[in-house]
Amino acid sequence: MRKPWYEEIFTNYAEKYDNESFTQGTIGEVDFIEKEINHDKNSKILDVGCGTGRHAIELARRGYEVTGIDLSEKMLNAAREKSQQKGVSVDFKAADARNIPFQGEFDLVIMICEGAFPLMETDEMNFQILKNAAKALKKNGKLIFTTLNGLYPLFHSVKDFINSESNFQVNSENTFDLMAFRDRYQLETEDDDGNKITLNCDERYYVPSEITWFLKSLDFNEIDIYGCKLGEFSRDDPLTTEDYEMLVIAEY
Repeated sequence: MRKPWYEEIFTNYAEKYDNESFTQGTIGEVDFIEKEINHDKNSKILDVGCGTGRHAIELARRGYEVTGIDLSEKMLNAAREKSQQKGVSVDFKAADARNIPFQGEFDLVIMICEGAFPLMETDEMNFQILKNAAKALKKNGKLIFTTLNGLYPLFHSVKDFINSESNFQVNSENTFDLMAFRDRYQLETEDDDGNKITLNCDERYYVPSEITWFLKSLDFNEIDIYGCKLGEFSRDDPLTTEDYEMLVIAEY
């Protein structure tokens, strides 16, 4: 049985992933994350969908205790190698975001650059990821994540954006489903060995009111949603139809 597209793409894509344009904003993003936790070095952080560990490693380099989880062993192996090269310690674990093995352990949970959410096949699975992230937090914890902005495809072509911003190539025409707010398309790229791969992608775009409802259902009291600029996360950046992603900050 073929793996889901979000597992298949990262089976052998660690090197290419680190060279993608959308992974180049790590320092600025970690600057923002640090500010959100008041530079408290006692903060314990969980990075969900950590990939090759770019945020987790930078946070650990700055003195934080970090755990990173991901489905892809290839990505985790690359993360472990990078952390050794940089001389920092991060607890990288293979785990499914729909079944996070933590409860009340972390001051902060991050999911950046569509780390798990919102790539799942159903809203129920996406909600389960948020539910597990919330479960992993301590009583006064904070959740920071980015997700696809449902306002964007109402005014723009998702296909044109993906083709211009990454090494991926969308073959199909505009396939955004207004009834489901899902974009289903065929994507072509090459893995780390130069092998061509074709993926049938299915991504859920959410509007702010849906995200707010999800998080209120999980008992978060403060929910803030902003525009999301690569490497320039800011509470001064209001969400607009020009933002491909939104930045979400939720607190108990």
